[in-house]
Amino acid sequence: MAARVTTAEVKEIIDTDLTDLTVFITVADQHVDRVAAADSSLAAATLKEISRWLAAHFTAIRDPRESKSTVGPTSFTYEGKTGMGLSFTRYGQQALLLDTTGTLANLGTKKASAHYLGYEAEDGEMES
Repeated sequence: MAARVTTAEVKEIIDTDLTDLTVFITVADQHVDRVAAADSSLAAATLKEISRWLAAHFTAIRDPRESKSTVGPTSFTYEGKTGMGLSFTRYGQQALLLDTTGTLANLGTKKASAHYLGYEAEDGEMES
């Protein structure tokens, strides 16, 4: 399947010196495929916009956005904080807003579980 968006379309919403955003577009499209699977009634134009904003989000992770700077004695602060998921950037936040299925918001929220398949022997020892 062809990518939903181009590097030029992503660069309409994010200023970056990176020349090829293909890797970010690819991962964005993979996430959007999950959104489309959750609700096949979403318009292609909506899926394209979600992909564009997600690609910008992944671009911003590689090429961070300044949220604060000081001229002397030089200081820079970048947006986001580890562990924020798609809320890490304004672009990811916009993708979350566009995804009316809630699929993106639920990514990574599943809790891990483990099941022991052994049984307890008569002497109280666990066996498998």
